[in-house]
Amino acid sequence: MDQELFGKVDHYISEMLAPEDEVLKETIKSLDDENMPQISVTANQGKFLQVIARMCNAKRILELGTLAGYSTIWMARSLPESGKIVTVEFDPHHANVAKQNIEKAGLSDRVDIRVGKAMDIMLQLKEAKEEPFDLIFIDADKPPYATYFEMALTLSRSGTVIICDNVIREGKVLDEHSDDDRVVGVQRLNKMLASNENVTATILQTVGVKEYDGMAIAVVK
Repeated sequence: MDQELFGKVDHYISEMLAPEDEVLKETIKSLDDENMPQISVTANQGKFLQVIARMCNAKRILELGTLAGYSTIWMARSLPESGKIVTVEFDPHHANVAKQNIEKAGLSDRVDIRVGKAMDIMLQLKEAKEEPFDLIFIDADKPPYATYFEMALTLSRSGTVIICDNVIREGKVLDEHSDDDRVVGVQRLNKMLASNENVTATILQTVGVKEYDGMAIAVVK
């Protein structure tokens, strides 16, 4: 793989079609300032999520894995004034950093940050019988990805788009004997998508400034 070329093309796309304003740049900087991992989506991927949100006219978005709120901001900016994104973060410190970044972006009225385990909060949403979500972005811990996806289906409607990040793991998904629980987790998801009759799904390979990976994209029937 020509990583240098992938990086240059990624910058070309981002600078032309997904330029970062100061809020987004500061959000990325906050990761280093707060000793958090630099594992946000890229600017181009953030714009991709925003485009998908607009394509499906999303008014309600669910995100699993807030981190510092970078992808949250990209998606929240696609919402109408009455729209809402519920974003779930397990780490209270990460959630607090995200809250500050989202406030700087002027999006606090559109973002509902929930702190806790993703499955617990998804169950709460289901039990509260909230309206279904139009777009669901899963970018949390990988081992329970298939379980997250199945629960996401219960919070969906026909036409809901569900996107799962990091499902190729630099091609490690090809190793059927992997003992990496993150790889095993996304392998389980990918196999489930192949046989799940409730969705139409595919996987897009992703390259750029970050590692070679992929996103699973599914539409609920």
